Amino acid sequence: MEQVRQLCDSYLERTEVYPTTGPGDATVAVRRALERHTGAPDLVVVIGGDGTVREAVQGLVPASGRATLAVVPGGTGNSGYKMLWGDRPWTESLKAILTDSGIGGSARPRRLDLARLAETRQYVYLGACSGVIADALITARDLPLTGRERYARAFADTAAGYAPYPGRVSVDGRVVHEGPTVLANVGGGPYRGGRFNVLPDSLLDDGLLDVCVIGDGIAAADVPRLTLTAAHIGHPATWYARGRTITVERTDGRRLPLEHDGEYQHGIGSTATFEVLPGALPVWAPAPDRSETP
Repeated sequence: MEQVRQLCDSYLERTEVYPTTGPGDATVAVRRALERHTGAPDLVVVIGGDGTVREAVQGLVPASGRATLAVVPGGTGNSGYKMLWGDRPWTESLKAILTDSGIGGSARPRRLDLARLAETRQYVYLGACSGVIADALITARDLPLTGRERYARAFADTAAGYAPYPGRVSVDGRVVHEGPTVLANVGGGPYRGGRFNVLPDSLLDDGLLDVCVIGDGIAAADVPRLTLTAAHIGHPATWYARGRTITVERTDGRRLPLEHDGEYQHGIGSTATFEVLPGALPVWAPAPDRSETP
């Protein structure tokens, strides 16, 4: 945190730091800062993992104003940072935001699509996943590892003995899959756990949500290996679709195993409905590579 503060202090007129100590703190801090009548920030830098960024988004999106989000990775998977900046070091991305964001610069503001989980009214930043990817978060809690290695081990361990759940996935009211389900990923960002390319064709600002469903025609134990390189795409047991509203269900009435933005959703029922919010999130991202522009 101190490195981030020093870098911000070097280029900004004023910097304020709000450490978080528990769930919901980031939402409250961002909301209160943006609700000021005077002195409201125009840049919100979030240091943390996907769950902390998710909390900050809950406070930023409803607020009227001109604040734009910048993400500094500090969690386990950091997939939300990777979907924007790839594997670029955070020092480079933050410095670009602070010093090189003018015309022709290397950083620029974008407006990303979000999803809203209808059952909780929460905004979804990176994405959401049911099944084995969600349950891997429970496994990860007890592993003596850190960073992406922790989630990779948890994913492999959970998948090794995973039993698919009875599920159904609908896109804009049309059923695209019904039957045994290993996972259904909605997004958003292409990566889960910072490595696993579950939604390789997802665009962050096309006004649509992508969904990838893997059925029991692929052994759950093979899913971590296949999704590392997006080799699950094109398999007969994989369904991929896009739409504005995506509904993920567990058809036996039991609780759907679900996470979004790296946080397990213990309070969800048997259904999760995701609605796209086009261009809802202002965020700093790399400028397009001018060498690739026609």
